[in-house]
Amino acid sequence: MALPPIIYEDDDLLAFDKPSGMLVAPDRWDKQRENLMGLVHERLGREVANVHRLDADTSGLLLCTKNKRALDILSGQFQSKTVAKRYAAIAVVLPPERAMKVLAPVRGSDGGLPDEFTMDVGLGPDEHQPGRMRIFRGRNGKASVTEFTTRERFGRFTLLECRPLTGRTHQIRVHLAAAGAPVLNDPFYGDPEIMLLLSDLKRGYKGRADEKPLLARLALHAEQLVIKHPTTGEPLTLRAPLPHDFEVALKYLRKFGGQAGARSRSR
Repeated sequence: MALPPIIYEDDDLLAFDKPSGMLVAPDRWDKQRENLMGLVHERLGREVANVHRLDADTSGLLLCTKNKRALDILSGQFQSKTVAKRYAAIAVVLPPERAMKVLAPVRGSDGGLPDEFTMDVGLGPDEHQPGRMRIFRGRNGKASVTEFTTRERFGRFTLLECRPLTGRTHQIRVHLAAAGAPVLNDPFYGDPEIMLLLSDLKRGYKGRADEKPLLARLALHAEQLVIKHPTTGEPLTLRAPLPHDFEVALKYLRKFGGQAGARSRSR
């Protein structure tokens, strides 16, 4: 497998545009499964280190350092929460009866998501489902805060800007599920019966019985990081463009968004 595209590189930093489906680090249970850092160490040397993680199913910006000094400085920025992180997500606004029951769904006056909202609820490992996270009330979970801005609405689908202020595992995904609007195609926290099909968006569309979804993977993309450069100390903004499949889905949502629905896989 080839290395993902390099978005930015200098003497201290190396940033990749990681595709959806690629692990960042070795899998806990399957050590032979290919992963980004394994490829990086094999081809670029073991001194290259990642300073943060992305879920395997999340695409986008993955930042690495080329030396220990840069690693120490950038790790400190992530730990002190001074790195500004921004993600794009397509969420599915569920009716209350189908939303996660741990919290009341977040809704605006029109029944959709508000223009701006914040999820401030504790997260921790789900003891009944290894590898997954869940909401914790009170002091049992770790503090987790994500700010959300609604960018565009397409019927039941919504394009969101997500700004996690903390860095918990699956944070954006669990927070949106708890808000009653899970990320499209989230196999852990979403509605497994919902997919995005052109035949649901376009009236009169005569699709084949074997029609494929417009977007078949987790609709979450790490699109921007703002850091202080480890050598110059100046702010540095790094961006990863939306993947082609994500752009195609948005193209059709924008064209037929007023008709947008969500089809059950069982239909």
